[in-house]
Amino acid sequence: MTLECVVNVSEGRDEKLLADFVNASGEILLDVHRDPDHHRAVFTLAGPAPEVEDAARSLTRAAVGALDLTTHAGRHPRIGVVDVVPFVPLGPERPGDLAPAVAARDRFARWVAADLDVPCFLYGPSPHGSWPDGRERTLPDVRRRAFTTLSPDWGPRLPHPTAGGCAVGARPVLLAYNLWVAGGSLAVVRSVASAVRGPAVRALGLDLSGRLQVSCNLVDPYAVGPAQIYDAVDGLLRDQGARVDGGELVGLTPMAVLTAIPRSRWGQLDLRPDATIEARLEQRGLPVD
Repeated sequence: MTLECVVNVSEGRDEKLLADFVNASGEILLDVHRDPDHHRAVFTLAGPAPEVEDAARSLTRAAVGALDLTTHAGRHPRIGVVDVVPFVPLGPERPGDLAPAVAARDRFARWVAADLDVPCFLYGPSPHGSWPDGRERTLPDVRRRAFTTLSPDWGPRLPHPTAGGCAVGARPVLLAYNLWVAGGSLAVVRSVASAVRGPAVRALGLDLSGRLQVSCNLVDPYAVGPAQIYDAVDGLLRDQGARVDGGELVGLTPMAVLTAIPRSRWGQLDLRPDATIEARLEQRGLPVD
């Protein structure tokens, strides 16, 4: 089974630290996307499950040892220096089978709690068959409730003094996708972000050093992909005297999402064949499934 693991680290500015984290990730690292305004870097790991889990541990150990959440200032929400660690099954044969990702998630969370003393919150399918409220726990659930009405699943009850907590998930492929905005105001982009939110889209309206952005997670990119969200946001913005001024892919996309979009729009949407998971795996001689 080929797994992807998308480690979100609360550091997007220090070049030396980011280089250290790249080195810690090893050969299984496919992509790094860093953003100084969000003060965040996204490390995409993919390959055979044992190698992915080893790389995620190595990267996490390096980040927890080097970063201090108490001095962190960035626009992206976060609960820890290693903020989010989702495991994602890849391959066409069993795209809906999250069991290998759940197993990897649970092993990783137990390790982080035991070896690094960092509390971990699980999201995605419950390891016990169902969550207490009877519905699947999501990353927004963890962000809203961590350390208040939601206790860690593994590790100490209180945040680590410098590393905070960690949200560890098992999920299908999603796309982190940003839309830059020309014109308008922060109130406008927040209203547009609210309007496009739904089961397939999570969105925030942000002011990043004077530039406005609608920052999205496309939870089901096969239903609502980059082209659909670009057009939806642009339409809503134009009603208020603003417009989309470009898209930004964060990390990698499945080839199927890319090829569902007319080639003529790839440049506008910040998409290209060499930014697909399949292309990066092929470059390293790794199987997709």
